[in-house]
Amino acid sequence: MEFENKNKNKSEGKGTKAIESQTAKIPSQVFLWSALGSMAISAGLKIAGRKHTALFVGQWAAPFLLLGIYNKLVKLDGHDKHDNG
Repeated sequence: MEFENKNKNKSEGKGTKAIESQTAKIPSQVFLWSALGSMAISAGLKIAGRKHTALFVGQWAAPFLLLGIYNKLVKLDGHDKHDNG
């Protein structure tokens, strides 16, 4: 089931276009490996007894994965697919 674009008549702003054009250049694997790396570093910090720093670094995994989802959405259904400008 495909989602309908309810805003067919609205185009993206210049800022959004600029962000999407730069974001689409980043390989999706970068975000996955960043998330896994933050989890590994967090585990190492926890083992080293740096509890608060481990929690801080461990919480980076979710934002990296969300950025990866955004990156994939931009590549699949970015502004350039619906906007001729």
